[in-house]
Amino acid sequence: MNLSQFVKQKRSLAGLTQPELAQKAGVGLRFLREIEQGKNSLRLDKVNQVLSLFGYEMGPVKIDRDNNYIVSIE
Repeated sequence: MNLSQFVKQKRSLAGLTQPELAQKAGVGLRFLREIEQGKNSLRLDKVNQVLSLFGYEMGPVKIDRDNNYIVSIE
């Protein structure tokens, strides 16, 4: 599941409209729509404002490109 699908699903399960979620997260409606539309470049701090309402957070992860998997960061 990608970020846009995740946010849409969590918003729907919470019974929130886009304007309601944007207001609760303290971000603009346009920004929330960009998340849900899958925009490729977003500010991570604002993404985390939205995700924090659902108990989640995004951060950097190291990718082993030779073996095509994610390596945990210590």
